[in-house]
Amino acid sequence: MDGLTNIPKHLAIIMDGNGRWAEAQGLPRVAGYLAGLRNIHRLAKDCLECKIEILTLYAPPTEEWWHPELEQALDEELQELHRMDAKLSFLGRLETLPGTWRRKIRKAMELTAGNGGIRLNLAFNYSGRAEIVDAVRRMAEEGIDPSQLDEDLFGQYLYMPDLPEPDLIIHTGGEIRLFDIFIWQGAYAEHYATSVCWPDFDSEELHKALLDYSKRERRFGLLKT
Repeated sequence: MDGLTNIPKHLAIIMDGNGRWAEAQGLPRVAGYLAGLRNIHRLAKDCLECKIEILTLYAPPTEEWWHPELEQALDEELQELHRMDAKLSFLGRLETLPGTWRRKIRKAMELTAGNGGIRLNLAFNYSGRAEIVDAVRRMAEEGIDPSQLDEDLFGQYLYMPDLPEPDLIIHTGGEIRLFDIFIWQGAYAEHYATSVCWPDFDSEELHKALLDYSKRERRFGLLKT
């Protein structure tokens, strides 16, 4: 993409506005989630072409993601991602997903474990607060001495200790709020908001976000020098 001088290593996108996208077109809300699901491999391909190494896609919690009509589309998306050489990971409480989704995602992670393309984290049934609670619970179970606790040690108990912090978090659907994604890891992430709903978020919209990001000077809380 032209004009991009600084590409985020880890990009996170909040896949919001699916139901509103459907309602605006006179369609049932589930049609929006179906369209949103089918946008995953297209956007992942665009990110791959931009040389983004890690993409995290966060699904705001709603039961409509688990609608039976989406199961075939989920299969198709996972197959497309495998053909792209994407390596799939799951971020969240996988054990509490509906059984069909849990089995399909586990199978896809096993299938793509050796892939060398973009690393794609599917954050379904994910909560940043829950991640922190789970980390504290595991530390308590292991008898971690509070006097030894620091940020580095705490980070080792997050769901993906090796996951770099997000550089850019894109909010689709016009909502400008933190949601519940990367409460710990996103302390110094840049944010970009667009009114475009997730099903319509395409390569052109991605370019706008990346162009905006490339013009920023990240200081990570430090004063400008």
